[in-house]
Amino acid sequence: MTITIAVTGKSGSGKTTFVKSLLTALHAHYPDKSALLVDNDLSTDLANAFGIEVNKTINSIRQGKYSYHPSEKMQSHEVVEWAVNDLVTNLYDEIDLIVAGPVATKGCTCKTDQFIEDAMVDLIKNYDIVIFDCEFDLEHLHKLVDYPLDVTLIIAEPSVTSVYSAAKIKESSLRFAAQGQMGVILNRVRDNKVPENISAILVEQDIKMIGMLPYDTDLEYENLMRHSETLVQAVDELLFRLNLSILGS
Repeated sequence: MTITIAVTGKSGSGKTTFVKSLLTALHAHYPDKSALLVDNDLSTDLANAFGIEVNKTINSIRQGKYSYHPSEKMQSHEVVEWAVNDLVTNLYDEIDLIVAGPVATKGCTCKTDQFIEDAMVDLIKNYDIVIFDCEFDLEHLHKLVDYPLDVTLIIAEPSVTSVYSAAKIKESSLRFAAQGQMGVILNRVRDNKVPENISAILVEQDIKMIGMLPYDTDLEYENLMRHSETLVQAVDELLFRLNLSILGS
């Protein structure tokens, strides 16, 4: 059975760096589990963070710009499934990545979208863990594939503006993740202390805080390629708060 984790947050909140650290922590705890990263952010920062130059995305299939030469005997849905699987890039071990790109395009057809969604569902089922790096909230992901989410993590900074944005993300995302765990992870927290006014807003907005990540000066300039041991350790410590029991020990 596949565990699915969606990571959302407004641009600049640090969600892509968090996804990298989450993957590192999960792989350390569950080295025998396969994982798929789905870059569902329009900026394709996740792929860039692994040094991958994005030339083809799932949207390339939708636009008819994906050049492939499948067997002439293949039916349309088989062609799309083949193309989706061809887009998967292996990062290391059993860790793969696929980039979605824009979801809604002017010339796309409903039939093609359905074929893509079917292919994505089949692809997801091939992995033990799937992590979605999402565009702001879950609506963009829902347009790509409607698949049950076990955990939705909203990354926010400990500021009034950022936490209120997290509240909006929660509100707009609830209908897509009603059955799963949802909560906020505060990023770039100084001195491991959440300001009282931020804690008050979290309570006021009925937002569950799953954990917090320390401010790391090594990431001050938001270099996505940079590895942060501090962040990985902090993510590792909050894993037990997530609904991952199905993965075993």
